[in-house]
Amino acid sequence: MQKFFGIWLLGLLASCNVFVSKEETTKNMVNEELLEIDWNDVDQYPLFEGCEESLDKMAQRRCFEEAMLGYFSESLKELRFQVDNDLNDTVHVDFLIDEHGFITVQNVQEKESVLNEISNFNTEVTRRLNDLTTVAPALKRGVPVSIKFRLPIVLNTN
Repeated sequence: MQKFFGIWLLGLLASCNVFVSKEETTKNMVNEELLEIDWNDVDQYPLFEGCEESLDKMAQRRCFEEAMLGYFSESLKELRFQVDNDLNDTVHVDFLIDEHGFITVQNVQEKESVLNEISNFNTEVTRRLNDLTTVAPALKRGVPVSIKFRLPIVLNTN
């Protein structure tokens, strides 16, 4: 009788999983998978024309950074300001490339030393940099995602 009770108890414990719905099991698996994903990194960086999708991740990043700096420099090269005092400072510009590949300026760091000399600096930089091209968006697990990044503008009037 004890053997029968032991087998019956073992069978009852094993069958508890039968009562767990497939939906709940799937939900638990998805939640576990989501916890394992590094949301601070992308699988593929945004790609400009001329950057190969087949490159490894670090090469894609270099290509992206070089292309971005090229567009950045081209957009700002004609920008001229007249200042009364020498400037030697760095201003950071925060960008967003959305899941559709559109590039927008999120923020231009406000530096008092710069704004005292060039009152319309942030407005002018934002206006010019919002006209950048579109790119193939960053990918995370094959899904287009938004990505933020920061670029410096070095101001040196010496």
